[in-house]
Amino acid sequence: MNDREAILSPYGEGDGGTQHIREAIRTAIVERRLSPGTKLSESDVGSLFNVSRTLARAALQALSYEGLVRVERNRGAFVAYPSPEEARQIFAARQLVEPGILRQAAGNITSDDISRLKQLLADEGKLMNERGQTARRAEIKASGDFHLEISALSQNLVLHRFMEELIARSSLVIALYGRSTASSCGHNEHEHILECLAKNNIDAACQTMLHHIEHIEADLDLRERRGVSLKEAFEL
Repeated sequence: MNDREAILSPYGEGDGGTQHIREAIRTAIVERRLSPGTKLSESDVGSLFNVSRTLARAALQALSYEGLVRVERNRGAFVAYPSPEEARQIFAARQLVEPGILRQAAGNITSDDISRLKQLLADEGKLMNERGQTARRAEIKASGDFHLEISALSQNLVLHRFMEELIARSSLVIALYGRSTASSCGHNEHEHILECLAKNNIDAACQTMLHHIEHIEADLDLRERRGVSLKEAFEL
C-alpha cells in the first residue's frame, strides 16, 4: 500500500464492524442519501448491518464526535442538523485549511497524480450530463472526492481525516440550505485548480480554491428563519 492509499484507507481490518458502520453512514450522509434530522435508532442500525446494538451505539457515538450525528438523551441519535452559524463556521474552516493542503499537495504531486485527477474530473463531467437521483448522488460524491484526493496528496493523515469531516459536514449543510439544482462544487473551478497545480502555479491554485469555497457558500440560503405554527404553515 502506497502513502496515498494509506491515507485514503486509514483504518485497518481490525477495527471491525464499528468502523464499517461508521464509514457506510458517513458515505450515505456525504451522498445525501441520509437527510439532516433522520433518526438513526440503534436497533435499526444493528439490524441493517447485522451487528449488536452495542456496536451500533459505538459507531453512532463515533459519528457524533465528527459532528455528523447528534445524540440526544432519551431520544436517540439523529443525522445532525447544522445551524446557519455552524454552516458559516464549516466553510470558514475550509477557507483556512484547504489552501494549506494545496500547498502541501503541490510538493508531492506527480504526473501520474495529475492524470488520475484529470480522469476523476472527466468522470465528474459525464455525471453532470446525466439525469436521475442516482447520477446526482454520484456527481456529489465525485465532487467531494476531488477535495479528498487533494488532501490525500498532502500525505498528512491528520489533515486528511479533518477534510473527511469537513466534506461530510458541508454535504449536510448543502442538503439543508442549498438553493441551486446545479452541482454544489463547481466543475470548472476544479479544472482550473488542477491546471494551476499542473503548471506549479500554487498561488493561483490557492486563490481559485478560496473563490471556489466562497462560491459554494454563496449558493446557500443561511438566513435565520422564524418558526411558525401548524396553522400558519398552511395559511394561504
